[in-house]
Amino acid sequence: MTLAKINLRTAMLLGSILIGASPALAETVLHRGNAGEPQTLDQAHTSINIEEFILKDLYEGLTIYDAAGKVVPGAAESWDLSDDGLVYTFKLRADAKWSDGSPVTAEDFVFSLQRVEDPKTAAGYANILFPIKNAEKVNKGEVPVDQLGMKAVDEKTLEITLERPTPFFLELLAHQTALPVSKASVEKNGADFVKPGIMVSNGAYKLVSHTPNDSLTTEKNPSYWDAANVKIDKVIFYPIDDQAASVRRFEAKEMDLAYNFSADQLDRLRASHGEQVHVSPTLATYYYAFDTRQEPYSDVRVRRALSMAVDRDFLAKEIYSGSQLPSYSMVPPGMASYGDPAKADFADKSQLDREDEALKLMKEAGYGEGGKPLDIEIRYNTNPNHERVATAVADMWKNTFGAKVSLVNLDVSSHYAYLQEGGKFNVARAGWVADYADAENFLALSVSSNKTFNYGHFENADFDALMKKSYEEIDPTVRSKTLHEAETLLMKEQPIAPFLTQADLWLVSDKVKGWQDNAVNAHLSRFLSVSE
Repeated sequence: MTLAKINLRTAMLLGSILIGASPALAETVLHRGNAGEPQTLDQAHTSINIEEFILKDLYEGLTIYDAAGKVVPGAAESWDLSDDGLVYTFKLRADAKWSDGSPVTAEDFVFSLQRVEDPKTAAGYANILFPIKNAEKVNKGEVPVDQLGMKAVDEKTLEITLERPTPFFLELLAHQTALPVSKASVEKNGADFVKPGIMVSNGAYKLVSHTPNDSLTTEKNPSYWDAANVKIDKVIFYPIDDQAASVRRFEAKEMDLAYNFSADQLDRLRASHGEQVHVSPTLATYYYAFDTRQEPYSDVRVRRALSMAVDRDFLAKEIYSGSQLPSYSMVPPGMASYGDPAKADFADKSQLDREDEALKLMKEAGYGEGGKPLDIEIRYNTNPNHERVATAVADMWKNTFGAKVSLVNLDVSSHYAYLQEGGKFNVARAGWVADYADAENFLALSVSSNKTFNYGHFENADFDALMKKSYEEIDPTVRSKTLHEAETLLMKEQPIAPFLTQADLWLVSDKVKGWQDNAVNAHLSRFLSVSE
């Protein structure tokens, strides 16, 4: 072979090597700011969204939220529901596998949910799965775990029996508490099953490393059933609870996503980063509760008057810089199964007209100028924004009714403990973030039998009857209509005064494609891509 031929062959070989190392094949990495260090990576003990963001990349439940925040098939490719609404039969994907290559089985899901309900596990969110037959009894230790209403019919067929028809059950299965664990891995490794190098997961990613308070790294799981459509090779989560530091790292292009920033930075960030700033209304309501056990808050006219006099636009714009939205309904918008919520009948009036009507109602009730004096105490949990809201509301009530208003604050645990244990009050700040995307989750707070979260001890037989009717209704259209009737009644009675729909604040690099704001704040990395 001549020297020229050898050089030509070498050049061709070198060329093929260079082509193989082309940028098109370079590793794609997503850098996610995550607002804090996860307390756990154990499904049975998770409770906060910074854990959820990680866990839902690592594991896949029977159902999941897609990029738009809608419930779609996950590890289960399909399901059937019995005519009485009590028995779900799930067919698991034939190609659903754990990251060690073993099949995901129906028995894995039975084991996982039995583990959550087992009182020995002490799962904080065990109650979210109480619609499953015997779940509450199992969790209280009244019956053994094998009495939980779940059965592996065969390797890929799972049957779940409910206590009663639960139209939002598929939403519950999309919660991080319902994520599966590998039975084989947990039985072999015990509590160590959550550790890098040991964890066996069934999601789009697998855990590679975790340095607490520094970073957590995951890599694409080649055994995942839809791996061919997962575009990002590696996801690195950064647990930064310092909001200013998180913004700085995003602006330095060290992070592609940053979750939660201070609302007072919204205007500056929008001016600098435009559409990379996302304010996404979420399923959360900021409200004040009235103690209906005592005068004058037992009088619907007083409750309505106080609610009308609160300028929600001012609270949203001046205190939260537009990062929260004015609200006149207990149920936030954004639930596909419910549609537009039922607003208070004064929602479409101007603030001046509301205040005029509020004065008339208060005078009819015998309070305010020319009547009994209004002496109001507002309770709230310690937080600068909550203090600013309470101060603003106090000024509105003073200016409109001549009320004398005082403020009392406790730390968050003490505040809610006082309300949940039945302590008496005048007006109290509260908030509710959806456990699942269904209107029932918000309206059930005001049912008279809800001794924990019905802070104002509101009792209304008609409201209770409508809620009871909704639980017994299987037809989703009829059920939604019934829930709207219940919310309409609740907004007329105003035992609670909704002020704001909360929003999630994200910084999303323009390099990130596939991002969709959604009310459930679900953003799985498998639905995203990164372009240079």
